[in-house]
Amino acid sequence: MNRLNCVVFVFGLLLASGCSSLHTPTPQIRELRIMTHDSFAISESIIHMFEEENGIKVVFMKSGDTGTLLNRAILTSASPEADLLYGIDNTYLSRALSADLFEPYHSEILSSVPVEFILDQNKFVTPIDYGDVCINYDRLYFSKHNLAVPHDLAELIQEEYRGLLVVENPATSSPGLAFLLTTIQRFGEDGYLDFWNSLKTNGVVVVNDWSTAYYTNFSGSSGRGLQPMVVSYNTSPAAEVYFAETPIDDPPTASITAPSTCFRQIEFAGILKGTPNRSLAALFIDHMLGIPFQEDIPLQMFVFPVLPNATLPPVFQNTISLVGQPAMLSPELIAEMRDGWIQAWMEVMRK
Repeated sequence: MNRLNCVVFVFGLLLASGCSSLHTPTPQIRELRIMTHDSFAISESIIHMFEEENGIKVVFMKSGDTGTLLNRAILTSASPEADLLYGIDNTYLSRALSADLFEPYHSEILSSVPVEFILDQNKFVTPIDYGDVCINYDRLYFSKHNLAVPHDLAELIQEEYRGLLVVENPATSSPGLAFLLTTIQRFGEDGYLDFWNSLKTNGVVVVNDWSTAYYTNFSGSSGRGLQPMVVSYNTSPAAEVYFAETPIDDPPTASITAPSTCFRQIEFAGILKGTPNRSLAALFIDHMLGIPFQEDIPLQMFVFPVLPNATLPPVFQNTISLVGQPAMLSPELIAEMRDGWIQAWMEVMRK
């Protein structure tokens, strides 16, 4: 073979090799799709840790508030859009279980989770975090006006608290629904409407959502609102300190956490029935119950981890009043009565 033929031969080999590589398909990275509510947040490093350990890509599908999230999962249950669902809480749990959305999974880590968080004994869903909906108050307002902070819901109908409370509509707001449920647990099904009628007479203000209540009406956040009490979360004081533009040590707000004044919301994750990635979804639930994920939750979503040995950030330890005896109702009772309770509430408040 002469030099010219040799060069042509080698060039042909290189060209063939190059063409061959161009037609070699790139391996597809598997995806784990997780449907969540819009408030879900976690540090990217925590997700990357799971992705690198398992050689996959995690994709989050934010799907509105909890009710919208559940409706979407039910409507697509015949052909699930995701592998895993996170964000169903105890106010919607029974409805989610009745819709037969999940495959059971019993994580070994559940043995470390307090039993009060395990509401589904069949393990279709796994508890991940919890939060308490409470009445928050403007500390400066109560101090300036030499006004005692109420320690029982029944005190809110007294004259000295006229027009001082803003709440959210339970038909359109998760904390609004939680507070309605608190009043039902506190006063009973025969007494809660009388309490709300008295609240209405005493000038309670009702708005559609938490953001309006907290950032417009509540005096403790903006300093311009007219109501020094608002239905929010017992973690809100920690958020006030953490996000303060000028560093502060003491929050301008605090929470009323006396027995039966706060409602506990527990959030769950569940493997959606029909997923081809069941094993990966199970691994991610274990990841969510791991210490790194659990300890990242507080400053991302301002709720508490369910693992008692997860260390809370200093701002949680220094500013939050813990709730010792929260109001709770069974998921089954809530599912059965929720719509009727809301309708009855609306009829009272519209009169």
